[in-house]
Amino acid sequence: MKRIIKYTFILLAAGLVFNACKKDFLDVNVNPKAASIDQVQVEYFINNSITGAQMDPHVAERAFVLYWKNAARFDRTNGALSWGDYDDGWSSDYYRYLSGWLKDATSAITVAQAKIDDGSAFAYTSNMMHVARIWRVYLMSEFADNFGPMPIDGFQGTNPEFKDLKTVYEFMISELKDAASKIDPEKTSPDASKFDKAYGFDYKKWRKYANSMRMRLAMRLSEVAPDYAKEQFQEAVNGSDIILSWDDAFKVAERDGGWDALSPVMSREWNSQTISTSMRNILVGLGGISSADQLPAEIHPYIKPDDYLGIRYENHIATATNDPAAGFWLDGVPTTIDPRAYRDFILPGWFDNPDFCTYPSWTTDAMNTQRNLFNLDNDDVLVTIDAKFCFNASPLGNWGPKGPKNQVSTYVGTMPRMSQHFRSASERVFFGPWETYFLIAEAALRGWSTPVDAKTAYESGIAASFYYFGVDNFLNDYLNSTSYNNVGTSVSWTHTTEAPATVAKSYVNGYTGETGTYTFHYPSNTIYKGGAVRNDQLSKIITQKYLAQYPWLPLEVWNDHRRLGLPFFDNPAVELPIPTLPNLNSSNYMENSIANFPQRLKYPSSLENSNPQGYQQAVSFLGGADAVLTPLWWAKH
Repeated sequence: MKRIIKYTFILLAAGLVFNACKKDFLDVNVNPKAASIDQVQVEYFINNSITGAQMDPHVAERAFVLYWKNAARFDRTNGALSWGDYDDGWSSDYYRYLSGWLKDATSAITVAQAKIDDGSAFAYTSNMMHVARIWRVYLMSEFADNFGPMPIDGFQGTNPEFKDLKTVYEFMISELKDAASKIDPEKTSPDASKFDKAYGFDYKKWRKYANSMRMRLAMRLSEVAPDYAKEQFQEAVNGSDIILSWDDAFKVAERDGGWDALSPVMSREWNSQTISTSMRNILVGLGGISSADQLPAEIHPYIKPDDYLGIRYENHIATATNDPAAGFWLDGVPTTIDPRAYRDFILPGWFDNPDFCTYPSWTTDAMNTQRNLFNLDNDDVLVTIDAKFCFNASPLGNWGPKGPKNQVSTYVGTMPRMSQHFRSASERVFFGPWETYFLIAEAALRGWSTPVDAKTAYESGIAASFYYFGVDNFLNDYLNSTSYNNVGTSVSWTHTTEAPATVAKSYVNGYTGETGTYTFHYPSNTIYKGGAVRNDQLSKIITQKYLAQYPWLPLEVWNDHRRLGLPFFDNPAVELPIPTLPNLNSSNYMENSIANFPQRLKYPSSLENSNPQGYQQAVSFLGGADAVLTPLWWAKH
């Protein structure tokens, strides 16, 4: 699927023995220099931190899959964050691991400085110290964007003080600026390259990563501190030292098997990772590329007319949600769809596709495409549905009595699921070139000084993503498309005409077999410009950024949604109330609100128990309760 991107875009000409990630956040009283400085090398700490942060399957399932991918609506994982809930055990595990990675990065800085001070440093030791500073900023951003207020002077042997997010962000951005400016690319360290699994201590690339990450963090503040964000972004972007190609991407190779930190981050077989309704609605119709041009001939008979919505089973599929296709089962594939869709999610029954996922291997569930809907008043079978070559998604939320009567909509064998390509060993991407382009596009749209205009950057971002997925043969037609997806957004930069409020769709009544016409309502995203805008240029940028970040950067997607309310995410279904989402009810489920979507992770109970003073500091900076629905400082609309 993926190939090395050689295309030059238009924009600009083995580790430490101990497992530190399993220590407590506050267990920082052991001086890393105690073993004697000449016995400890800086690169060992850097290697341990970067390797650990790839996440072994234990913490990856909790943080990456069950938290981040859930919050980003990359796949359908019911409960937890999407319901405004959390699991203290998951949060505690992630907090503990993350604290260990931060301690290793901080130890690298401490040891490097000590070597410089006592004259035992190598010529490249200062470069390694700045690499550790850059990497530590990334880890700090993970902490801050998940939990909120955090220490900036922690991991050094004493209980740290927590700081507000404004202070934390200003510290991170200044660290990136200073570290990037002090790297000397001429001082190489080839003998240590194996201890840097991202860049092999190519210091030019580390400087590009620092500048691009500075752009990312500056843009995070665009809504709450626009002048500061503009200043920092412009300083970072106006030069050639940013990530613009796949070769410069921050990525780490995974390896199959086992439970170590380099095992594939999404590899656990019991995580079904089926497509979400939010993702489905964004993909269907976007770009106007025909399914017939993307799928083999055997699937062509399953391609449905452009005005066809599906079979309506409103008594068996949740409808108390603003998913515009709620209650419908598509008995085939859409006429047109974004060409990345069939690379991301493999159709049920497409068994000869090399990326078809057969997990879990101890059952035949993935190979079974036939399931039942039952009568409402008894357990007799109403209809047996064969989901082979059907493209559907199932709403999150509380389905009430409809759930037990439906065997189809949440079953692994009947729903499109994430490609095996991403579940097996690949390269986990922390920063891809597409993100740089979309950041520049947004900045230019805001009127900030950028190397190129917004349209050029936007189209370059799409191109980078298409080359990554190997669908660049569709690029030109895609960029010129004025077709709307289910959300009412098109691709063409200059096409900003809003979709009509409604369109007529044909459908089949699942209970009578009669055909009819259904009034399809494009959803109203009321947390973005009051819901009146679906197809402006910022909506286009964030829609494309969302699709390009799949599947590696769900945390960044969640960040964008919290910051802007884009792209459109449908509300969880409330056939019955969801106690952890008290704002959402049967009278307002057609309206979006930030109160309906997760805003952060609650601090783990381990922090409150081990450092009550620090915990109280942290909560005091939140401006609200220590709760999943309390917005972070930069996300307060």
